[in-house]
Amino acid sequence: MTRRHLLATLAAVVKTVQGQTAEQTAANEDFWMQARMAFTVDRNLLNFNNGSLCPAPKAVQEAMERYWTVTYMSPSYYVDGFLAPETEVVRTELAREFGCDPEELALTRNTSEGLHNVIQGLEFQRGDEVVTTTQDYGSMISSLQQRSRRDGIVLKQFAYPTPPKSAQDLSDLFWKNVTPRTKAVLVSHMTFTTGQIFPVGDICREARRRGIYSIVDGAHGFAHLVFRRNDLECDFYATSLHKWLNAPVGTGFLYIRRELIPKVWPLMGVDASMTEDIRKFEEVGTQPVAMRNAIADAMAFHRGLGAERKQERLRYLRQRWERALRGTPRIILRNADDPTQTCGIGAVSIDGMPAPKITEALEKRFRIHVRTRVLPGEFDCIRVTPNIYSSLDEVDRFSSAMLQVARA
Repeated sequence: MTRRHLLATLAAVVKTVQGQTAEQTAANEDFWMQARMAFTVDRNLLNFNNGSLCPAPKAVQEAMERYWTVTYMSPSYYVDGFLAPETEVVRTELAREFGCDPEELALTRNTSEGLHNVIQGLEFQRGDEVVTTTQDYGSMISSLQQRSRRDGIVLKQFAYPTPPKSAQDLSDLFWKNVTPRTKAVLVSHMTFTTGQIFPVGDICREARRRGIYSIVDGAHGFAHLVFRRNDLECDFYATSLHKWLNAPVGTGFLYIRRELIPKVWPLMGVDASMTEDIRKFEEVGTQPVAMRNAIADAMAFHRGLGAERKQERLRYLRQRWERALRGTPRIILRNADDPTQTCGIGAVSIDGMPAPKITEALEKRFRIHVRTRVLPGEFDCIRVTPNIYSSLDEVDRFSSAMLQVARA
């Protein structure tokens, strides 16, 4: 399916759901069948671990191949003269989708690279505190721990129930752990463990009122949830585009509020003339522009589907498998069925059965791929992440397999 064919097909199918709400379209299998046909996934393996990496549609794969072909025609000539300048279009389109100025958005390889720039680049003093949860991503925690070893900053982590009673409880927990020494809060837009949505806007606005930096891990937020930068009012936001945007593996972006760009040192050395330039965070040596340029095709696919339709479809798939398991003895659902707290990512445990054993049983007996998430002393679970190419039959196949495992 070529890019032109794909977009023409999507346009034709979108017409069939005009007049429907996003919630109504979420249950329209005729519409989502067209989305499924745009992917080249292995249908003999049920992939419910899109939270780690999402496959790119065929049109995005073909775009990458075209850019690689041009690259190798004469790398130094075609990359510098033709392909590299096109990344500015990608920057502009991502900024338009996120709702910021292009001069506030750096193109990175993933969320970790973006947030490492922030965590390692901000000037903290000995005794300064950074507050976050026990369920934030390990790479970010390791980065903060390194600052603690190197510079004497204090990392404060707090636990919370899974699921929590309300989004407000999560916000309150942050401020219970903040002190006059707190200089930054690190908050996940959606956690990598269970997909818990945090009230990021409320937290970031309160942080600014208190003179505290707000750093948002948006690995699972962008192109999954419908929002704009002004909804969050964060200081820093990083995401991986190879997750829910279905872009090539190894693509992401970092947003930094314009006035804060000069205050953050990049991971790699740059000339002093770049102090106020967002591109200083892209200076990591030679990079494969073929992957970056193909982001434009992933963005076209995302917009063709419709961000709100996509969000509600992902939510609908989670709700379907959760409804099938709810009330079953031994099964523990780790999400609140509340649109302010959960969307497409879900998590589930089986009482008395370690999560790695559940993962093993699903893969060996049913050819279903999920991800184990273990938090020592708190819980262990499997994270369940279908995608827009997942059918209702496949969701029901997962539910049936979980019931068999729980009852065995």
